[in-house]
Amino acid sequence: MTILLTVLGIGLFAVGLLISIAWHELGHLSTAKLFGIRVPQYMVGFGPTLWSRHKGETEYGIKAIPMGGYIRMIGMFPPGADGRIESRSTSPWRGMIEDAREAAFEELKPGDENRLFYTRKPWKRVIVMFAGPFMNLVLAVAIFIGVCMTFGFATQTTEVAGVQKCVIAQSEERDTCKKSDPVSPAQAAGLQKGDKIVAFNGEPVADWTALSNHIRETIGPATITVERDGQQQVLHATLAKNMVAKKDAAGQVIADQYVAAGYLGFAAQTEILPLSFTDSVGRMGDMIENGVDSIIALPTKIPDLWNAAFSDGERKDDSPVGVVGAARISGELMNVDAPAQNIVASLMILLAGFNLSLFLFNMLPLLPLDGGHIAGALWESVRRNIAKLFRRPDPGPFDVAQLMPVAYVVAGIFVCFTLLVLVADIVNPVKIS
Repeated sequence: MTILLTVLGIGLFAVGLLISIAWHELGHLSTAKLFGIRVPQYMVGFGPTLWSRHKGETEYGIKAIPMGGYIRMIGMFPPGADGRIESRSTSPWRGMIEDAREAAFEELKPGDENRLFYTRKPWKRVIVMFAGPFMNLVLAVAIFIGVCMTFGFATQTTEVAGVQKCVIAQSEERDTCKKSDPVSPAQAAGLQKGDKIVAFNGEPVADWTALSNHIRETIGPATITVERDGQQQVLHATLAKNMVAKKDAAGQVIADQYVAAGYLGFAAQTEILPLSFTDSVGRMGDMIENGVDSIIALPTKIPDLWNAAFSDGERKDDSPVGVVGAARISGELMNVDAPAQNIVASLMILLAGFNLSLFLFNMLPLLPLDGGHIAGALWESVRRNIAKLFRRPDPGPFDVAQLMPVAYVVAGIFVCFTLLVLVADIVNPVKIS
């Protein structure tokens, strides 16, 4: 049964991956056709074609390797000096440029002269190239907010899950009391497991965040109103000063950082609760912010990835994960001893995170990524507007093909990084608890 569930989890992720890729390419396809650009091919995957069908002027198909997809647009690069491709050169860099230019024109047919990608205004080209990543962002937001509002997340409540018997600094790695440790304020006040705290110093508290802030801001006497066995009781406690985990502006705990604050000494009960639309949007914003930080931090992850892949280094929880690693996580999720709705929600969040990564990664202003073509179109617009402002001759389309040598270098770096992540995902995968 374990193997069957693992295979099912991997299969579900593969389906989600294909849908995400197809959705991405649909953004490019629909906007390209909207602006009259001829699109000979729309393909999901790479390698040998498993299935294809022509509809109108476009061939739609699925290829064997579900690691990406593409649409082929006519005239991605402007022509060379000869009107199509320039003469061959012994320079390997020039060869790369002209190979790209030749590929852009190889399917040119009579009547396509006004249907070339590069002939469209820069703002139209920006829309075409942005539409693909934007579709992934839309899918990520829809899935994430949908899960937040229907299923919810593990949320700390004002109910007491347990009472700490003594005061122990959270920076200390122990959970047993010493004789020298003072009794915790919660224990001394008579707080019990199952109590629901409804007010602090006479002020009602509706959620854990508000209660936690009140506790942290108070050192000394305080009244705590609890609901116990259907009756409200007022407890009197003297909050101690203790080293507790530091929180950021969003209220999230910062790892390995501590501050001196008020301390009561109890653990809050955790429940899975649906979030409001506003809170869901806020969580989505945090997810995007974390995604941006992760993209920026990718180069710093390479040494740990290398050690995890080729030595006995630890594979950290925040280590980059590729398609294979994500598929393995999906397989593991299917074997978790949890309610089915929890597992489904986790799979959906994984898919949302994958789509968000596709959006952020593709927006990097580097060829051959979509962001590189967007940057080229924007630069062309700037050049033309400057020329118009100073009444200079129109410089014409920006020749993105000139950047193909750089694109090959960038692609090579991405391939090497992808292979490193792949090896790490196979020999030392990230595992869920």
